Amino acid sequence: MTLALYNTIFLERIFFFNSSRFSTCYQMEGLDKKKLFLFFLKADEKMEEKKEIMPPKENPSCFVATIDVSLAEKLQADLTDQGFTLTKPPHTYFAAVKKGVSCTLYLSGKITVQGKDKGEFLSFYLEPQILQNLSYSYPHAQLDLTERIGLDEAGKGDFFGPLCIAGCCAKEEQIKALISFGVKDSKKMSDKSVLDISYKIKKECPHKILRLFPETYNNLYEKFHNLNRMLAWAHSTVLEDLVKETHCSKAILDQFAPAQLMEQMLERKKIPVQLVQRFRGEEDVVVAAASILARAAFLEGLQTLGNSMQIELPKGASSLVIEKGKKIVAIHGEDALKKLGKLHFKTKDSILHD
Repeated sequence: MTLALYNTIFLERIFFFNSSRFSTCYQMEGLDKKKLFLFFLKADEKMEEKKEIMPPKENPSCFVATIDVSLAEKLQADLTDQGFTLTKPPHTYFAAVKKGVSCTLYLSGKITVQGKDKGEFLSFYLEPQILQNLSYSYPHAQLDLTERIGLDEAGKGDFFGPLCIAGCCAKEEQIKALISFGVKDSKKMSDKSVLDISYKIKKECPHKILRLFPETYNNLYEKFHNLNRMLAWAHSTVLEDLVKETHCSKAILDQFAPAQLMEQMLERKKIPVQLVQRFRGEEDVVVAAASILARAAFLEGLQTLGNSMQIELPKGASSLVIEKGKKIVAIHGEDALKKLGKLHFKTKDSILHD
């Protein structure tokens, strides 16, 4: 390929990749055009396979990643060439700033990028030359499409309402559907979005939901005397039912306690599944789907309980909850709390005695 033809293809590729950033990207110094061309070509090949499942891209204000600290010297030299001004705050290799972009590399290897022009810097320099991945430009390029069950719960921190445990099983096509629905951690979604997307998940994926309303919850708590043990029993119950239905052999759980607690429960019940327990498990799309199912079940259960008393029950365990609890006791008596709330919470004592 002649140099002239190569440059033409490169320029067309950059323009197609992001025409609104063309002039800025092409004028960035210190970039190897051949490496970028091949990098973007590989990116296109991956995205051809996955473009139909891409949801609207989120654009967080601060990009965070971890790099090999042996790259610090190269990164510092490159940023100097690109016109950044560098300083050395405590606990960092450097902090680099120029108009529209700031970049800080910490001694731990964590790197942060902020600013209104960070997209160009990430897509056309940091990803191809430093990170060697597409975590910003194409967040789902490395999406795991293997069949698995996701597990999560909702309501354990809310005085009023049920405790809900949900499991969702998804194969490759169902995982693609979950992505297209916009599935993410339910804590980052509005109640309306949780309810709307939960209906789509239920239609698309095999699932199980265990909803423990307060009367049942309180009876079980008297038996277990520990919330984590009760959660282990509930999660294993949901998992056992889903494994029997789907014959799926892999599951991911949003970890809530030391791993051995669930491991002992699975061994006792002889559930044939490989369980991965992970903090912030909702980062996995199938676990996120389970979190939505559990949250939707909680919201619907809270509404049902409120309707039974003709009162709106607040979420959480705040002073608003205590105030509402006092009103309920004044009208319906102390026994009403047994039907509406989790009695081992300190919130109950605040309602009755403060």
